Amino acid sequence: MLFGAALLLLPVTTALAQTTPTPLATPNSPPATTPDAGSDSGKTDTGTATTAPPAAPVLTPAPPLPNIWLPKPVAELVALDKITARATRLTVRVGQSKNFGSLTVAVRACDVRPPDQPADATAFLDITDSHAGGPPFHGWMIASAPGLSVLQSPTYDIRAAACHE
Repeated sequence: MLFGAALLLLPVTTALAQTTPTPLATPNSPPATTPDAGSDSGKTDTGTATTAPPAAPVLTPAPPLPNIWLPKPVAELVALDKITARATRLTVRVGQSKNFGSLTVAVRACDVRPPDQPADATAFLDITDSHAGGPPFHGWMIASAPGLSVLQSPTYDIRAAACHE
């Protein structure tokens, strides 16, 4: 059985052995040796210019999209009490704060994307817990990616939902 497999591979290997790859020119390779019509074969042709390989196309990156966010004066947040499973929508003006349970949520900024870009909202929040050892939060929350930046609290969850006038 092994002998039959070797015979089946024989035509494939001989076909591969008969093909020779063409050499690739590299920028650091010496000039090619070609026989000149009026000279001995085997001499180097130094009188003619060799053609350089075509230059690779230069790829220029696309210009970045402008990262413009439009400020809005009011933030819509969703607050969840994990113990009672009660979700509450909080409407907080920028520069003000609201209490939810033992949390104090202060909104420092609320921005949306322009109408010509995908809709999204982001809020910069300062959240403190009046319970001893409660985890504070200071940073941006993004409505389209709520898991990116979260309040680490066993009792509460706060998420940015929207920004508006």
